[in-house]
Amino acid sequence: MNEPTTRPWTRPHDWAEVVIGVVVALSPLWMTTDSTAMWSLVILGALIALDGLASLAMPGMVYGEGIQIVLGALLFVSPWVMGFATFMGASWTAWVGGVLTVVAGAAAMPIAQATHKTAGQH
Repeated sequence: MNEPTTRPWTRPHDWAEVVIGVVVALSPLWMTTDSTAMWSLVILGALIALDGLASLAMPGMVYGEGIQIVLGALLFVSPWVMGFATFMGASWTAWVGGVLTVVAGAAAMPIAQATHKTAGQH
């Protein structure tokens, strides 16, 4: 097993999740939004970043990657569900950020499962 993936704060997938979450959460600062779009992006972005940090701190936390996938899916559908699809910048941020979050979470899932199994063998 590749040693860096079992140590806290070393997994690139989780760092990607943190960066995606921070960019999404801060995106209302540089684009036109309404209150609904702003809070949707800020809250979902913050949750994505916080879950990424939790996964970085505890590399064997498999359910954290599952939560990440769900948060990415929620971010992706948020322009339609929350009614801000007319704000193109906010919508594209949600769509791209959502897809990238799902991809990062899905890519990190096998690594988290392997780390969890390794940690359980002590």
